[in-house]
Amino acid sequence: MTTVRQATVDVLRDLGMTTVFGNPGSTELPFLDRWPEDFRYILGLQEASVLGMADGYARATGRAAFVNLHSAAGVGHALGNLFTAWKNHAPLVITAGQQARALLPNLPFLGATDAAAFPRPYVKFSVEPARAEDVPAAIAQAHRIAMQRPFGPTFVSVPSDDWPAPCRPVAARAQHAGTAPDPQAIAAAATQLAAARRPVIVAGAETDAEAAGPALVALAERLGAPVWTAPFAARLAFPEDHPLHAGHLAAAPESLAARLAGHDLVLVVGAPVFTFHVPGDCALFAGAVPVIQLTTDAEAAAAAPIGTAILGALRHALPALTALIPDRGLALPSPRPRPAPPPAAEPMPAGHALSRLSAALPPDAVLVEEAPSHRPAMHAHLPVTRWGGFYTMASGGLGYGLPAAVGVALAQPGQRVCCLIGDGSFLYSPQALWTAVQHRLPLLVVVLNNGGYGALRSFGRVLQIRGAPGMEVPGIDYAAMAASMGCPARRIADPGLLDAALAEALSTQGPMLLELEIDPAVPLLYGGPPGQGGH
Repeated sequence: MTTVRQATVDVLRDLGMTTVFGNPGSTELPFLDRWPEDFRYILGLQEASVLGMADGYARATGRAAFVNLHSAAGVGHALGNLFTAWKNHAPLVITAGQQARALLPNLPFLGATDAAAFPRPYVKFSVEPARAEDVPAAIAQAHRIAMQRPFGPTFVSVPSDDWPAPCRPVAARAQHAGTAPDPQAIAAAATQLAAARRPVIVAGAETDAEAAGPALVALAERLGAPVWTAPFAARLAFPEDHPLHAGHLAAAPESLAARLAGHDLVLVVGAPVFTFHVPGDCALFAGAVPVIQLTTDAEAAAAAPIGTAILGALRHALPALTALIPDRGLALPSPRPRPAPPPAAEPMPAGHALSRLSAALPPDAVLVEEAPSHRPAMHAHLPVTRWGGFYTMASGGLGYGLPAAVGVALAQPGQRVCCLIGDGSFLYSPQALWTAVQHRLPLLVVVLNNGGYGALRSFGRVLQIRGAPGMEVPGIDYAAMAASMGCPARRIADPGLLDAALAEALSTQGPMLLELEIDPAVPLLYGGPPGQGGH
């Protein structure tokens, strides 16, 4: 026999979850008692930051991250980024303290009513064990479920007086994720693809998450098919410097259908069919063009309005599909030309700033982005070319980017990470910068300050909204905020100073923040004709 706490520590150690992300409260102190020397506690100053850091860490390592939150209100603080983790398919094992069992019948202070129901439906598994001795086994089960594809967060509520209770040790069980697709379904898809004269591929975040990127490139080259990045892909879907990369699809039905028009088969790889943000008619759904979807996500497959879905790991499906398609020795097209960056000016154009950032970043840098209004400029002037080199959020909820960048930097020691973030987004989880300072992470934070919510300005034009309040956020000194947390920072309005500031930031051993005063004009994000928007 041992104690619940010791059995939990042992199973966490066996599962490789010795990095714990948390913000402690009184109901968590018994778990934190006599902290093991081989464990690392990553302190976040607010639970939303804690969740975002764990999400970035889990996605960058490909392993479940362990999170320890405070009871009730602490879980509530984290719910926005928990929703994002659900959409990102980030494997997390989340525990939260609960008031002592003996007090629960009397509605105690810090008691969470129906704690297991609180984070639903945005967890794959949620439980408050009926007995103290069941806690370690529940955490082990939560890990197994979090690591079953599609990955996702899980939750275990633990009453504070459970930790010293006696229990039996729990052995971690081996688990091999990644079910192969139905061979007959793959053979039928290969026959369709081989017969298609103008196939097109729409690729999503699952490709990079499964380390199936090279297999997708091989399939695209075998077919000679252009590859579009799916709307709101939260990772690199296809190298943006590859000659077959066609661009980024809008989350708007008419625009997406127009870009796929003229093709006689659509192959969707690792993405839903499709993610939209504005209403409208998608002509593809009413036509006769076949759609084939490869995914591990049964919910996304069931939600697809048309086509044939083949469930299974992409790392198995893509090579199997390629092997069945005849090699016709197709030559690659010429690379797609990129637009020239805008010249230096005041106020600074976003495209100019991003082109200088692209030139300054080392080739192996990882980009974590949360600057929605500047995505067209980012796609044009800051191309992502390396698998594992890009992360953003799939949910649309702000407050993810900065803590996720901290988590990615923690997961990859010594790796230069760049957080590209809008001024509005930065304000949701600025506390994460303090954690980066404490761990001296090589993190460059670039705040694109256009004085407000640029994405909403653009979206308002799409919806023909006029005079809406709450679009402007003036009078905030982001560089001063960073300095208050011990992070070196510069505020730059003159584009002539940008290159030197980037060189300084990228040579700094720890984190540094650059606040760039950007032209407040924003492009049309959705609904524009080809070449005018819709990225």
